[in-house]
Amino acid sequence: MSDQATPNVTFHVGPGGRLEGRLRVPGDKSVSHRSVILGSIAEGTTEVDGFLEGQDALATLAAFRGMGVDIQGPDAGALRIRGAGLHGLEAPAEAIDLGNSGTSMRLLCGLLAGQRFDTVLTGDASLSRRPMRRVTEPLARMGALIETSGSGTAPLNIRGGRPLHGIDYASPVASAQVKSCLLLAGLYADGTTRVTEPATTRDHTERMLAGFGYGVRRQGATVAVQGGGRLSATHVEVPADISSAAFFLVGASIAPGSDLLLEGVGLNPTRTGVIDILQRMGADIEVATVREVGGERVGDLRVRGARLRGIRIPSELVPLAIDEFPALFVAAACAEGETVLEGAEELRVKESDRIQVMADGLIELGVTAEPRPDGMRIVGGPMSGGRVAAHGDHRIAMAFAMATLRADGPIVVDDCANVDTSFPGFDRLAAGVGLDLRVAR
Repeated sequence: MSDQATPNVTFHVGPGGRLEGRLRVPGDKSVSHRSVILGSIAEGTTEVDGFLEGQDALATLAAFRGMGVDIQGPDAGALRIRGAGLHGLEAPAEAIDLGNSGTSMRLLCGLLAGQRFDTVLTGDASLSRRPMRRVTEPLARMGALIETSGSGTAPLNIRGGRPLHGIDYASPVASAQVKSCLLLAGLYADGTTRVTEPATTRDHTERMLAGFGYGVRRQGATVAVQGGGRLSATHVEVPADISSAAFFLVGASIAPGSDLLLEGVGLNPTRTGVIDILQRMGADIEVATVREVGGERVGDLRVRGARLRGIRIPSELVPLAIDEFPALFVAAACAEGETVLEGAEELRVKESDRIQVMADGLIELGVTAEPRPDGMRIVGGPMSGGRVAAHGDHRIAMAFAMATLRADGPIVVDDCANVDTSFPGFDRLAAGVGLDLRVAR
């Protein structure tokens, strides 16, 4: 487990104001991870533009460098990856430390189960609490041997040199990480690996595999790959991350007089739940200049201040907005009436328990928030200033920073260092469009 001390970073945010102007948030984290993973096992040189230079994506990059892959950059978001081919990775000299990145750990778990060498995956204290049996158990059915802690968490000891075989797997959780992990293992397996989801999740892995020339079949809720193929190098353009844009969508929606343009945002249909939910709440969001970039739908989003109303969030939108709920909870706190979320128990096992941590913070700010096992009930109303804890969770920190736009007094958010895992430069970009944000280190 990583033993580096986490720096103490605190957000001090002044109340009120509005968001104006235009900005482009950093590159999509999910696409950035996958561009490095697939580029590293492809044949030829893959070029990536718009790569997210945040700690999570950089952890994936460092992991493949440690396995002998020649990666140049990042230089202003540009990478050149000289692929090693499907069977060309080398044994790392030491355990691979993935910091706070659950995506890195779960996806690499599947990929490394098919290698000829042993690997150990570790992470920081937060990542070492996150559940890994959801990937290690189906991988074991494929023939993998992976040792976890007694509670099913990292470190993960992955034994190489074991033949894998394809399986039909009905996932009990709607998780793109589980699906992607098994598809990556399926590249190394005999036969066909099929994963059936209980609900639609983000499909970046399937899209990018196809972009690298690897056959992917989808029928209804099932996606399948045949082992033994090859990936061919390609060019990947990473769109702006809708999960990062979500904080500005909420901030501009709750602050009267706001008028903000977010440029080049990824609009993959498995990721746009946050837009759908906000529009159902009455948000004024206009989608414009929609185009196709590298197999991903991209567009510009113009958002203006609006009077939001509480809603019961439709269950089919929950997996399409699972990472955006910290921001959406802030929108609910500023809406008229009651907002109810159910069927989102996955939020309990993210970088923090996002249901409890957000409820605790909202209550501290005077908002009526009732945490439930699988969601939350929030009654919108006045919001006071105060001091809240992000618990090292980047999305919690940014959500409470935006909440200050509607607060009666300043809000201090503690334990914000991990914002850099997904959104380097958040403080600068937010201040540039009107948020009164100061960072203390």
